Amino acid sequence: MLRLTWIQPEDLLGHELRQAVQDGREPSAIATRWRAAGGPEAPARAGASPGRASRYLRLLAEDLLDELAELPSRLADAEPTDLAAIKALCPAWPEQPGTPAPSGTAEALEAAWLGRAAGCLLGKPVEKLPLAGIRQLARTTGNWPLSTWFTGKGVPEDLAAAYPWNRRSAANSLAENIDGMPEDDDLNYPLLNLLLLQRHGKRFTTTDTARLWLDELPAGRTFTAERVAYRNLLLGIDPPHTARHRNPFREWIGALIRADMHGWTNPGDPAAAAAQAHRDATLTHTANGVYAAMFAAAAIATAATGTPDVHTCLATGLTVVPPGSRLARAVRHAVQLAETHKDFEAVVDELHATHADCHWVHAVPNTALIAAALTHADGDFTGSVCRAVSGGWDTDSNGATAGGVAALLAGSPNALPDRWTAPLKNRLATSVGDFDGTGFDTLAHLTHLEASRPVSDIVRLTS
Repeated sequence: MLRLTWIQPEDLLGHELRQAVQDGREPSAIATRWRAAGGPEAPARAGASPGRASRYLRLLAEDLLDELAELPSRLADAEPTDLAAIKALCPAWPEQPGTPAPSGTAEALEAAWLGRAAGCLLGKPVEKLPLAGIRQLARTTGNWPLSTWFTGKGVPEDLAAAYPWNRRSAANSLAENIDGMPEDDDLNYPLLNLLLLQRHGKRFTTTDTARLWLDELPAGRTFTAERVAYRNLLLGIDPPHTARHRNPFREWIGALIRADMHGWTNPGDPAAAAAQAHRDATLTHTANGVYAAMFAAAAIATAATGTPDVHTCLATGLTVVPPGSRLARAVRHAVQLAETHKDFEAVVDELHATHADCHWVHAVPNTALIAAALTHADGDFTGSVCRAVSGGWDTDSNGATAGGVAALLAGSPNALPDRWTAPLKNRLATSVGDFDGTGFDTLAHLTHLEASRPVSDIVRLTS
């Protein structure tokens, strides 16, 4: 029996009930009806429950999802999705630079691509594992505090059985198995956004993004909010409603992992980077899910000039996020913890306690962890990726984002330790476009072309 993940109504309902509580709605009456009918809780870590629900439960779930969408939110005014409303809440929104900022260098962008790939790859084998499992697996192989790739060598059988490596990733992401960069959505989306800019330029629309996905992104390579939005497109639902219709994952991490390209191609212009990320993100996300992408894009645009420190980058990222939002509060708290505690384990433990009610893929705790890791490591590449991954939750995505920022600040592939870059063999696997097997140096060159291209020179393609 095929159980397509992240799409079954009976599984979506449990996630939407949790989302409703988090975004200020009152779902208790609907939750009572669902449980009285025998409706299950949402799967804790998997994308689908093991068995198919009855037709009655499935139809009920669809009806309740629509009812939940109609509930008013007390946070609506403080956490808008519309860009003009977001700007109105951001008193320190960055000004447009008076003159074009330097476009950075292809060398720095190659470092950023490599850093994103290495951080992602480090986190792949422990994705979905609980924090205790990550710590025990690393300690038993003498790799704690985390400083290099995970390995299966020397892991006792009982520990390996208690905390099995991610089944899709162990074959190509443990130290003994790495042979180039395997395919991952954390790299597929930067590739898609590179195609988006090549075809439509920086003035692309959310609809342009949707059309590109239908042309170039295999549906099976989408997850969580992206899969639901893809389904909505096929149902004839237009953006930005694709982000809202029966999509309980709209504040999860998916838009954040698409943000790097928007920062890379707007060096020194965090406002433009954030606006570009907003147009991308609203295909699939709302509110804090969108803010996470805008935060990352603005921070990366600041880092792309090659001059600031990581703390300036993170502070700039916060200027494009409504200061009263859950994401802004979480990032400020995470930075404060990282500045206070010498031991990063203490930072992580407090973050996990604070965000215990969030799903492990939610944007709020994961963005907070990324900010804490970069702050605590002072932007050092190894320190940043290892802290981000060792903090659990969405390990490969967090490692990717932290790695991309820290490597961009490092400025050159030669500034990254060889143990992180050599196993990648300058080779990326992907099912996106014609990029399979492409080298990171080539991707950096193509990215630099888009970063350097004046907006007025873009000829928009018609579909």
